[in-house]
Amino acid sequence: MAVGPGTLPDFFPVAGIKLGIASAGIKKPGRKDIVVFELAPETRVAGIFTRNQFCAAPVVLSRRHLSQDAPRYLLINTGNANAGTGERGLTDATACCEALAKEAGISASQVLPFSTGVIGEPLPVAKIVSALPEALADTREDRWAEAASGIMTTDTRPKGASRQVDLDGHRVTISGISKGAGMIRPNMATMLGFIATDARLAPEVLQTLASELGEKSFNRITIDGDTSTNDACMLMASGQYGGPEITADSPLLPVLRAALQEVYLELAHAIVRDGEGATKFVTIDVSGAADQQEALDVAYTVAHSPLVKTALFASDPNWGRILAAVGRAGVENLDLNALEIYLGDVCLVRNGGRADDYSEARGQAVMDQEEITIAIDLKRGNVRETVWTCDFSHDYVTINAEYRT
Repeated sequence: MAVGPGTLPDFFPVAGIKLGIASAGIKKPGRKDIVVFELAPETRVAGIFTRNQFCAAPVVLSRRHLSQDAPRYLLINTGNANAGTGERGLTDATACCEALAKEAGISASQVLPFSTGVIGEPLPVAKIVSALPEALADTREDRWAEAASGIMTTDTRPKGASRQVDLDGHRVTISGISKGAGMIRPNMATMLGFIATDARLAPEVLQTLASELGEKSFNRITIDGDTSTNDACMLMASGQYGGPEITADSPLLPVLRAALQEVYLELAHAIVRDGEGATKFVTIDVSGAADQQEALDVAYTVAHSPLVKTALFASDPNWGRILAAVGRAGVENLDLNALEIYLGDVCLVRNGGRADDYSEARGQAVMDQEEITIAIDLKRGNVRETVWTCDFSHDYVTINAEYRT
C-alpha cells in the first residue's frame, strides 16, 4: 500500500554516468540486487551519511574512500546491510571494493560501497563478487529505471525523479533514484539516494548543495522515528554539460539549485508516500517559531506520536491528540491562547481550546483525504519548518514483525 500513483518518470540520461544491474541472489534467487554506477573520470562526488553511532561498514568505508580518492564507481547491494558486523564487516566491504576495482582496472579507494537490508548478518561477499562481471558488462546511461528497482528492499515501488534546465544556453540534466520505506527518521533514514547531474560544479559548491539540499529534504522525513545504520545520499556531477564551472558566485547557481531541490524533494517525498503500510501522506508545517530547533521539536513530536499517526490511519479527526503532542514538545513559555492549529484549512485550536467554528464534519472531510496538512502557528517568531510523515497502519506492524521471515 502506498499513497499516490508512484509512477516513475521518463528518465533523462546523464552524460558521464552509466549504470549496471545484476542479480547476486542475496536474499531472493534471481532478484536484481546489485547496482553499479560508473562515473566518468572528471566526475565529482559529495554526500551525506547517517548519524547513527552504529553506522554500517559501507558507510565507514565510503567516507574513508571519499577523503582519499576521486570516486569512479558506486557499488550498491540490497538484502544485507553489513551493519553490526564489526571488523569482519569492514573486511567484507573492502573485499567487494577490491573485486570491482580489479574488474574495472582502478584503485579500490575509487569505489564507494553502499548496502541496505537486514542488520547483523555477514555480507555474502562471494555472491556479490560473482555478480560484478554481469553488472559491469552492460553499463549504460539509460538504465535509471532498472536501477531504481534494483535498490529496493521493503519498498513497494521504485522511486525516481528527473529534470532538465537551461543554463545560459546549455541544457543541464538531473536524474535521481532513492529507496526507503521503513526505519525512516531524519538525520538520514533507512534510505539511499543517488542524484546525478552533468553540470560542472566547483567542489565546495557540490558539497554545500549535497548538505543543504539533503538537510531540507531527506532530513525532513520520518516514517517511524528510527534512524538507520546505513543511510547515504550522494550527489554526482559529471561536468559534461558543455558550460563553465559553476562556482559559489555564479549567476547560474540559483537556477541549478532550484532544479536540484525539486529532485531532492520529489525523491524524499516518494519515500514517505511508500512508507511501510502508509495510507496517508502528511505535511506538518510549523510556523511562527522563535528558532529552528523549536519548530522542528514541535513538528517531530507531532509526526512521531503513535496516537496521532493511528488517528490518521483511522481517518479520525481526534484533534486532541495533536494538541497534546504540541503541548509536550518542550517549548518553554508557550502561549496557549495565541497559538493556532489547523487540519487542512480547518482551524482546530484557537484561544487555548477548540476553535469556535470547528465542526466534526469539517474535520472529517479533511481526514478522509489521502494527503493532509497539519499546520501549527506558534505565534512566537518568524521561523518556519516543514516535516513530512505518514500514518501507522496494521500493515506497518505486520511488515516489520515479519521482516526476516
